[in-house]
Amino acid sequence: MRFLSESSGKRIPCYRVLNENGEIITGSDYEQLSEEVSVKIYSNMVSLQMMDTVFYEAQRQGRISFYLTSAGEEAINIASAAALSADDIILPQYREPGILLWRGFTIQEFANQCLGNKDDYGKGRQMPIHYGSKKHNFVTISSPIATQLPQAVGIAYSLKMDRKDACVVTYTGDGGTSEGDFHAALNFSAVTEAPVVFICRNNGWAISTHISEQFRSDGIVVRGRAYGIRSIRVDGNDVLAVYSAIHAAREMAISEQRPVLVEALSYRVGHHSTSDDSTKYRPVDEIVYWKMERNPVNRFRKWVERNGWWSEEKESELRSSVKKQLLQAIQVAEQTEKPPLEDLFSDVYDIRPPNLREQEKQLRETIYRHPQDYPSDVPL
Repeated sequence: MRFLSESSGKRIPCYRVLNENGEIITGSDYEQLSEEVSVKIYSNMVSLQMMDTVFYEAQRQGRISFYLTSAGEEAINIASAAALSADDIILPQYREPGILLWRGFTIQEFANQCLGNKDDYGKGRQMPIHYGSKKHNFVTISSPIATQLPQAVGIAYSLKMDRKDACVVTYTGDGGTSEGDFHAALNFSAVTEAPVVFICRNNGWAISTHISEQFRSDGIVVRGRAYGIRSIRVDGNDVLAVYSAIHAAREMAISEQRPVLVEALSYRVGHHSTSDDSTKYRPVDEIVYWKMERNPVNRFRKWVERNGWWSEEKESELRSSVKKQLLQAIQVAEQTEKPPLEDLFSDVYDIRPPNLREQEKQLRETIYRHPQDYPSDVPL
């Protein structure tokens, strides 16, 4: 009689290409990047970093109601996006705005969504940062954790049935792997052999729950084997490693018609959201260390500069341009009219049922009786 051990006793290695100084680790096997792609990746990382800073400050000023950043996880965002095709369908969690940025979603479009004006594709009916774009194959973010994972498998299976040369890529955090939907999705994808890539951003924290309290296994990567899924662990702060791993995972998913699990190790430098103060449950020194010493943006910049593709002058021009765009976008979004009241009741039914018509009637009557209690900038 022999029971399987709860652990192999040896941790799964982490795939890396760049060391902390932005130098190629000797013997690394990776996808080569051109100057054009490398500069675009770095520029997008800086843009995402600055967008987070400005929008976070806008929330603190009371100009938007909620925000969360991707600080510390810029490489996972941008490098994974760069490794995909525009035809690949994205089902994000909520810390992946960099994918939209890479695909051409404008800073103005981000601002419109966060401020919920009439140009917001969600018509102001979603929380800020719950982006979505049919044009960019980016399924709208929803707040419930991990619900996107089994949905991604269903979409991937439809691509398989239609013999499309594309896959589905879905993201979750380490906390999301404790949800039943994560396990259902992995099993569903393995059995149907769906072309889907699961990317888990293991950033150490599920709001205030540390990974030591989240699971006893060797991270997330080992769970793939349990469901019969090919898996890899990658340094999520290493642009070249993330790009190479996702590029290979996509090729496997499409050519072999199989699911792939990628665990990207990183660290959530920012608070979970503007509703959180992470200094209440983790030391400030730890946050500062990851922000200064393990910063993925700085790390990739060193490599780009070492190749002669970047300079301090270009850095200054980029940051100045992006900051100007951000401030202008927020001003424009603030001055743009809000969605009309009727949008609260549209887009669910082709013909509005009696109960919704009655609710709209009651709401309008209440607003007319108590106009001081309702925002004056919402068209009636």
